[in-house]
Amino acid sequence: MTEEAVVFIDDKEVKVSELSEEQTYLHSQLLDLRNKEASLRFQLDQVAASMSVFQNAFIEASKEVAEETLEQPTETEEGEEDGNDS
Repeated sequence: MTEEAVVFIDDKEVKVSELSEEQTYLHSQLLDLRNKEASLRFQLDQVAASMSVFQNAFIEASKEVAEETLEQPTETEEGEEDGNDS
């Protein structure tokens, strides 16, 4: 036997079938909004995880560029290697 859906209004159990037309409409709105909230939270979790991956990749790429820059000889070092002090 299937149990009938109920809602709680001020701690009082009310069958959905006993709700007025306006109450039924508002109840449907609330259910839809709860579902949307859950979906958006799920999507935000995905966005946060993706942002973390991209942020870490960006940091690693920045470290690589910094290391390459530090490894390149500067103009002063190049002049010193040629024996030119000017």
